[in-house]
Amino acid sequence: MRAASPKTALAALALTALAVALLIWTLAPHGGRTPGGDGSGGDGSGGPAAASRTDLERRITDYTARFGADTGYLPPGHADREAVAHAVGLLLDGRRAQAAARLAALDFDLRTVTDSATGRRYAEIADRTDTGPAPRGWGRVYLDLSAPVRWSVQVPHPVADARTEQLGVGVLRGTPGGALVIAGAHRDAGTGDAADVAHRRDTVFAAVCAELAGRGLPGLQIHGFADDSAPDYDVIASTGRATHESRAAARALATALRTRDFTVCRAWARSCPLEGHTNEQGRTAAARGSTFLHVEFANAIRTDHRAAARAVAAMNEVTARWEGGSGPAPLHR
Repeated sequence: MRAASPKTALAALALTALAVALLIWTLAPHGGRTPGGDGSGGDGSGGPAAASRTDLERRITDYTARFGADTGYLPPGHADREAVAHAVGLLLDGRRAQAAARLAALDFDLRTVTDSATGRRYAEIADRTDTGPAPRGWGRVYLDLSAPVRWSVQVPHPVADARTEQLGVGVLRGTPGGALVIAGAHRDAGTGDAADVAHRRDTVFAAVCAELAGRGLPGLQIHGFADDSAPDYDVIASTGRATHESRAAARALATALRTRDFTVCRAWARSCPLEGHTNEQGRTAAARGSTFLHVEFANAIRTDHRAAARAVAAMNEVTARWEGGSGPAPLHR
């Protein structure tokens, strides 16, 4: 048998190496695509399946740390706020590319982020102007990409109601299928009460919450009160202009809170301070037949790590019920 020539052996070796390289390339995970963004600030039209990992609580805390009563706020026009809400609807309908294009035209980014604490992926809708010298203060939205979106948690007064945004993140993390809506400015920013989104309809926050309520998604809105405003209570729970479903959810929440040793003023059973009857998101939810809970926590609860964790666990008993209901398909798998 004749030995192979050096040239023939080299050619065979090269072909073998090429075959191995092609096999590795075929099996590598980079071939998977998702409707989501690449997790690094792209436009959301596609990208690697793995989004960058981040501590979601730290990400949001860093975002709201810049909020102050003396910071600017630009009231959005009707077309702008409705366009953002429409883009959220497109995303919920699985039309990510269209949502990304609409948001980009409004100077918003659509990213995919993976929470390092839970491993779950979220679509992040963020106002690009927040990183510039003159932020508009139109807020952020986070939508769970791992499960059907069936409920929302809303934070209208971040920083002003200290640590309510951290409670909101805790609720989002605790139950799959959630949407987190965060106001983009301190409630006293801008002129007059322009940035007090809980009591105005002409904000991006209100438009997004209305879009969610119109789709039948129940909402839980988190507030905070000074301890001396209601010294006999840890929590004030109400339903705004209640629907029957809101009342049932509120009772479940009150029970979950009381079993964790919180004293709760139940606004549907007695007169309570800070009942939320003038809350615009509550009014919108009632008008659209959607469930809405308005929950006020004392400062001593919000600023104590263990007490805050108990409060989040109680709220998650309610969101877990909501998550178990029927709803649309996941945004992607």
